Amino acid sequence: MKPIQSIRDIEALAETIELECKLAVGADGKGRLPKDFWPTYSAFANTQGGVILLGVREKDRKFSLFGISEPRRVVRDLFNTMNNSQKVSISLLRDQDVTVIEIEGRKIIQIEVPTASRKQKPVYLNGNPFGNTYRRLHEGDRRCDDESVKRMLAEQVEDERDNRILSGFTLDDIDLESLEVYRRLLRGSKPGHPYLDLADREFLQQLKGWRRDRQSGEEGLTLAGLLMFGRWESIQDAVPHYFVDYQERPEAKAELRWVDRVIPDGTWSGNIFDFYRRVYRKLVSDLKIPFQLKAGQRQEDTPVHVALREALVNCLVHADFSGRVSVLVVKRPDMFGFRNPGNMRIPIEVAIRGGESDCRNRLIHQMFLMIGLGERAGSGLPKIYKGWESQHWRPPALYEKIEPEQTLLELRMLDLLPQAVIEELRARFGETFDRRSNLDRLILATAAIEQVVTHTRMTEMTADHPHDLSQALHTLVKDGLLESSGRGRGTVYHLKGESLPKPEQVFGGNGIFPVVVKPSPVDGDSSAHKTGSSDHFAESSTHNGRSSAHFSESSAHSGRRADGALNVQGLSNPLIDNLAQLTFEIRNELQVQASDARQKKHILHSVMEEYILTVCTGNYLTLQVLSELLNRKPGGLRQHYLKPLVEQGKLKLAFPTTPTHPQQAYITVQKDPQQG
Repeated sequence: MKPIQSIRDIEALAETIELECKLAVGADGKGRLPKDFWPTYSAFANTQGGVILLGVREKDRKFSLFGISEPRRVVRDLFNTMNNSQKVSISLLRDQDVTVIEIEGRKIIQIEVPTASRKQKPVYLNGNPFGNTYRRLHEGDRRCDDESVKRMLAEQVEDERDNRILSGFTLDDIDLESLEVYRRLLRGSKPGHPYLDLADREFLQQLKGWRRDRQSGEEGLTLAGLLMFGRWESIQDAVPHYFVDYQERPEAKAELRWVDRVIPDGTWSGNIFDFYRRVYRKLVSDLKIPFQLKAGQRQEDTPVHVALREALVNCLVHADFSGRVSVLVVKRPDMFGFRNPGNMRIPIEVAIRGGESDCRNRLIHQMFLMIGLGERAGSGLPKIYKGWESQHWRPPALYEKIEPEQTLLELRMLDLLPQAVIEELRARFGETFDRRSNLDRLILATAAIEQVVTHTRMTEMTADHPHDLSQALHTLVKDGLLESSGRGRGTVYHLKGESLPKPEQVFGGNGIFPVVVKPSPVDGDSSAHKTGSSDHFAESSTHNGRSSAHFSESSAHSGRRADGALNVQGLSNPLIDNLAQLTFEIRNELQVQASDARQKKHILHSVMEEYILTVCTGNYLTLQVLSELLNRKPGGLRQHYLKPLVEQGKLKLAFPTTPTHPQQAYITVQKDPQQG
């Protein structure tokens, strides 16, 4: 990146990448590396990189030059500390990443922190990753909980996460019908393949679903074999957070109502091979893409079919099944959405460009490839983008969420400027909309369709210069057409007067306008409401008694459980928001745990912390519930106990990216026994 030369350059920089400004003047006023530099360095390295400017004051997103009189001393201190492994786990900075710049007669220091590779993460401080690892969220540097650190450590040492041998698991944990269907598909794809005549165990062994460790002599079912072909009960024993979910929603709006659903409900195996087979049929069941001719033969497998097939396989083979969110596939009249737990292992821009791959579940990927599903390493995402481009639809939206870690892909079957959206914007803003530039109208349409718009998203949709994009976004905010939230790369914009989507909403809506999908090449009425899809209900069994009981425990969207707690999308534990709604047994258990605190007016601070950690074990509790249980005022409870416990990593927020969320709640972070 070129060094900045003016305050105007800084303002443009703030919109395109993460930027942190620090005075760094020191006690003597000549310049000193501030203590809070290192958490920011760790956070940038563990997220998406960023720029730190020393000698610049930032207030209310406005920048003012202050300057550092002895910048060389600060740079020397920076590199000395950077190479001290007891202070920083790894030095990512090169000489060219640190630049002393003079602006208006004052000197500042620009430090460009690169993103650490998977093998380098976590980047941590003070010789211990637990409690000293940070990530960058919208509001600043956030200390990672132990669970996140463990995932980074696992990602660091395991090139493939599905190669692990599962102790105590046998062929009895395999759904033999799934394995037989796979064998038939292999026979159809590769007749005469030598694996076809092998017995089940040898067949599985050749697929790497069963493995023998040459060093230890241990032999058994691999995680890949269990996830691909296992039985639902067995998968749950090995991977407690595992959950796969397909939802067909009837409307293009935020309401999470569905007309068809596939989840592991005990009526089918629940493994990812069978999930793929069931869901892919549903994704393409009503596509009406014009057929193509190749060598005089009709080609039913269009680029859109290829894109959807690759998106589904990609979602499964890159999922971190130890994560706290489920695999989720959504079909709506206007879009397809794919979510997998875990962030990407390579930068998004590299993945879109293609040619590089770092598959999290390499063995599962190979199993799909064996039967002709999925694409070779590094070519999947380009195929998806090419398929969507073939229909002149909006470019796919690929993005990550840090907390909880997840990767999302949105494939919208809409033009860049759908006429229905233009008419609604014209009705909303009147002649003001018609007077805007083409770029402004594209930004407003994107905000209407996708609910939020970012600088990064707009760079995918237009060739306009990044600085011009920044100016357009700022002008739309100034003119009262957009509102902004967040800072730096995390800044998001939405239409004036509309609220941001809630953290638990995934593929929750298309904005405020009802979007009419073109009747061709996709059937506008989706056929999801017709009798032709009635067999889906029987297949997914989402309406039988067993499924209803399952939903009370595992529903992916908000809903009241049988015990009175809430299931909330993205949270692996129940959320308790109202003691009166709980069953007597659960309410009584919580009240017994908190009885001393509730009855005593004065109690030691450390003892009160223990009571809080006890009642918050296993469930998210809202501030109001804690206040009632502990007989303490909400304000004091939050300020003196909850906030410090969150900062210490002992409590975790339900919605860390939205501190003021109306359902904000707290859960105790489980301590790793090996950490003492």
